[in-house]
Amino acid sequence: MTVRSRPLSPHLQIYRWTITMAMSIAHRATGIANYAGTLLLVLWLGAAAIGQEALNPVNDLFASWFGQLVLFAYTWSLLHHMLGGLRHFIWDFTLGMEPGQREALAWANLVASIVLTLLVWTVFVWVG
Repeated sequence: MTVRSRPLSPHLQIYRWTITMAMSIAHRATGIANYAGTLLLVLWLGAAAIGQEALNPVNDLFASWFGQLVLFAYTWSLLHHMLGGLRHFIWDFTLGMEPGQREALAWANLVASIVLTLLVWTVFVWVG
């Protein structure tokens, strides 16, 4: 009896990493992270609905360095995921599908999400 080996599927060690692959993974990760961030928003809204006594510790948590870091990351996650959705919407019209265009859109998604996050925090948090 001969044992036949099954063909192996390609995996990440075989594929060459590309920006579109990284942005695809980041899009999925930010989608998951947005669930956790939305729970923080629900926590804040729930505390606000209960009253000032419940809201104070939540505001203190969000005002701490760790809270600010989490909120900054949540802002980036929301913007990155939204821009990734717009990139996919553009692709739904079969626009930007050429290799150079796909990479340009992926880089634009990353750069724009960083710039917009810094802009939002500059206007609404650091300066305001």
